[in-house]
Amino acid sequence: MEISGDPTMQKLAESFFQFKKLVWHHSPIDSLKHSELFVLFRIKESNMSDDSGIMISEISRHLKVAPPTVTQLVNGLVTNGFVERSIDKEDRRAVRIKLTEKGEGAVKKAKDALIVTFGGLVEFLGEDKSIELSDLLGQVFTYFKGLEEYNI
Repeated sequence: MEISGDPTMQKLAESFFQFKKLVWHHSPIDSLKHSELFVLFRIKESNMSDDSGIMISEISRHLKVAPPTVTQLVNGLVTNGFVERSIDKEDRRAVRIKLTEKGEGAVKKAKDALIVTFGGLVEFLGEDKSIELSDLLGQVFTYFKGLEEYNI
């Protein structure tokens, strides 16, 4: 698809459009969606500093997702045995979420898949190009985030 007569702009656009053809939405764990994995990773991160678990509001705030959305995700994760709920010891009205053994295994499997994927990319591109790409992608994100803020 031609979007511009400018060859640099055209090449950049085509490069971005190629990513749409990839299967980015495929999770390394077939039974989990990416959104569920993000929740599991957040729970794991919080449990590293505090073994009491994490509240829905904390997950919501960190992931920048509405609490009802997180609640739905957690409900599915509870149903499938990846997390468990417990009553907060200090505030009996509050509920804390912790990973189960199955959840710990899922986080490890997903993390291992990320290591293989990005380790392979670093090997493919080399250290210098990988760092350059990371810096460029950071700048691209900043650019598009700015457009988003101006509703462009």
